[in-house]
Amino acid sequence: MSRQARFQEDSMKIVRRVPRPGLRAMALGVTCAVAAVGCGSGSGSSDTSAGGSGGDVTIGIVNLNLSNPFFGTLGDATEAAAEAKGWKVMKAEAKVPGDSATQVTAIENMIAAKVKAIVVTPANSTALNGVLKQARDKGILVLDVNSPLDPVNTADGTYATDNLAAGKLIGEWAKASSPSDPRIAMLDFDLTDGPASGRHDGFLSGYGITMDSPLVAGSALTQGTVDTGQSAMENLLSAHPDINVVYTINEPTAHGAYTAIKNKGLADKVVIVSVDGACSGVQDVKDGIIGATAMQFPGRMGQLAVDATDAYLKDGTKPPSDEITDSGTVLITDKPVPGVDSQTSAWGLDQCWGDK
Repeated sequence: MSRQARFQEDSMKIVRRVPRPGLRAMALGVTCAVAAVGCGSGSGSSDTSAGGSGGDVTIGIVNLNLSNPFFGTLGDATEAAAEAKGWKVMKAEAKVPGDSATQVTAIENMIAAKVKAIVVTPANSTALNGVLKQARDKGILVLDVNSPLDPVNTADGTYATDNLAAGKLIGEWAKASSPSDPRIAMLDFDLTDGPASGRHDGFLSGYGITMDSPLVAGSALTQGTVDTGQSAMENLLSAHPDINVVYTINEPTAHGAYTAIKNKGLADKVVIVSVDGACSGVQDVKDGIIGATAMQFPGRMGQLAVDATDAYLKDGTKPPSDEITDSGTVLITDKPVPGVDSQTSAWGLDQCWGDK
């Protein structure tokens, strides 16, 4: 059995269901305004035919901006898994972050086309609730990936990273890897965002502190980008030059923070942790820029959604609508610590998503 096959087999064992109350969430990553709505099969041909049974099945995929490697991987994996079953695919993409209007129109078109299922990454946790209820009332299976809806049972099933667990992993690693006199900086994203708050809270829990701890030197909000990570870190270092541990909401933020730290001549004195698992971020682990990152698996989210659709088409089985199925998280570091399970950057580069 190949290494990749072993990983896929073993990694599915860590998928678990995580009960959650209503959760607001938008996806994190490098944002970019890109192309909008279209339908088609993987070959690029237009298809708006109604889904049927057996070999005449059409499903809808409603994604966020596909130029972001995370959402590109998620969309491609979902489409490939669907086409492997002989299904047709209708696709749509939000034009910019938060573009729920485009997603609503796309879902209305999919309802009219009588698709059998809709796999959606919502641009907003509540804006699609009405149109998704219309879809479910028509007997269309609705599956949410990456960004849970509020309430979570707006969808028939949800597949996402447990961001609290991801944050806890890097918090535990950071505590074990910190200098004896830790001074922590928190580089966040909008904390009303579900993944952002989950990662933030998880890090603090894993480190064993709260935001009121004297170990926390300062915090700043970023937009999850390299530039805002760098500027936020520059400002924090100006106010708190003794910072030596940095939590970052994602890997682009971490890369920007490192640039600010390096420019101050502190590159070998500061520990940086993050979340994502993009190939560029894992490379930053290998290069010593990020100490540890928590890898998530967008491709697995898409595969799980297609598997759930297949089960539904076969016998009407639906996943639990009031739970989030965790698609898994793995800590990536080349400096492992006792008591915290991890994999190396070499392993991570075999499993990462996005451009290498």
